[in-house]
Amino acid sequence: MTDQQHAPVSVEEMAHAFEEENGPVDLSPYAVEDWITLAVFWGMGFCVFLQFFTRYVLNNSFAWTEEIAANCLVVVVFLGSVMCVRMFRHIHVDLLYRFVSKPVGRFLELIVDLITIGFFAYITWLMWRYLEIVGDERMVTVDLPRGIVFYTVFAAFALMFLRALHNFIKDITGKQTVREKAQEAVSTQGI
Repeated sequence: MTDQQHAPVSVEEMAHAFEEENGPVDLSPYAVEDWITLAVFWGMGFCVFLQFFTRYVLNNSFAWTEEIAANCLVVVVFLGSVMCVRMFRHIHVDLLYRFVSKPVGRFLELIVDLITIGFFAYITWLMWRYLEIVGDERMVTVDLPRGIVFYTVFAAFALMFLRALHNFIKDITGKQTVREKAQEAVSTQGI
């Protein structure tokens, strides 16, 4: 083990560290589905808080809060995945791209794009078939159709398909692929 010596920081220096001026907030990277996801996330947070409060403070919990929170979580996961497809933030292995030439790497990226588009098209179709079977079911504790959740997941898969198709078009027409832009953004942010 190495002993790292850090320069001592005074309390005044720490206090001034929070006074840095930041530029204007840039909301341009966010799309409509991101804001919907944020709203559903806060709804889920409210349900979880309400469940905690009624169970541990009032000692009489609302039964419906758990089911609504779980359904909100499903919606958050799938709508959040749309953002990940758009920004190319899903987990992926890019080791091979480091060892091949740039033209070969671009060709492989286009193949991966086509596979991704095919996957999302297929899973969207499967979700539609699933909706035909269970789309009319009702929730257990609340008299609402579970189709609300199922149709939202279907819409998320359809949006993932469209975002993947859009990324493919950008990869074909652009000088820099979506992966290269994402990698560049990650390296500049120091993530």
